[in-house]
Amino acid sequence: MGRVSTKVIGVFTVWLAVAMTLSIADAQQVERPLRPSPSQGLAVIPFMEGWYDNGDGSTTVSFGYHNRNKVNVVVPLGSENRIEPAQFDGLQPEIFFPGRHPGVFAIVIPASLGDETAWWHITSASEELSVPGERGSTAYELDRNPRPQGSVQPVIWFSDEKRGSGPEGVVASATKTVSVGAQLTLEVWTEDPSVRDASDPRFAKPLDTNVSWYIHQGPGVVSFTEHPSSPFTVKGGPPVRGLIPVADTRVSIPGGVGPARVVASFSQPGVYMIRARLDNWNASDSDGLDQCCWTNAYQRVRVVP
Repeated sequence: MGRVSTKVIGVFTVWLAVAMTLSIADAQQVERPLRPSPSQGLAVIPFMEGWYDNGDGSTTVSFGYHNRNKVNVVVPLGSENRIEPAQFDGLQPEIFFPGRHPGVFAIVIPASLGDETAWWHITSASEELSVPGERGSTAYELDRNPRPQGSVQPVIWFSDEKRGSGPEGVVASATKTVSVGAQLTLEVWTEDPSVRDASDPRFAKPLDTNVSWYIHQGPGVVSFTEHPSSPFTVKGGPPVRGLIPVADTRVSIPGGVGPARVVASFSQPGVYMIRARLDNWNASDSDGLDQCCWTNAYQRVRVVP
């Protein structure tokens, strides 16, 4: 009799295990339906792209994001879009464009902070997602060394100001002022110091670089139009290398050296920040998803009534 009970209990146990497995499988199918993702209502995902050893004990940590929605998501700076410790807060974007956007800003963590970690928190679609600015792990260490065909981070600067390169780039020291609806010309100067093999026919002529203009922060809408010296090269084109969207505001820098300009107008008063991203992704050894090679420049604009 005891042996019969044991068999019954054993059969019941197996049946229960199978039932639980099927239930879990059903739950997973519910969570991952075989249908297209919704066009909006998804949380923005923050990314820690990696970190650079600056050689003086400090580290630069690069951050990006992935907006899985087909529309822009706006998350103003504050409790729902913050970096901790607060000393690093303020340079992160408020406007998140659809797609994967690597290295949209970076922070420099001084050696005095030791092992303290900086966190970026974003709350969107009623969900808070956070990413640590971890450093120290070689798995996430980036470098500024030339790539196989010579690509390095290009250099960008504002007139009569210091030059910068990499995700941290440069922030203009002066804030520009303009009235609502008026046109404002924005300008950066660029240079690609990449050294390439002149005997390689792919580099018989210097490669063009690109500058893309984005609203980075601000309470309203920014309209970008072509400057006569810098025509837009893309009108809603396909993604670069399949994942990084091409901005409608992209302009080309012939030979990789020279100025880039755009005309901006603003829909309402407030303080805005415009980001100019310079890249040399025309080279086959340079790609944003490979964490090479681009540079950011940030211009604050005060818009008055």
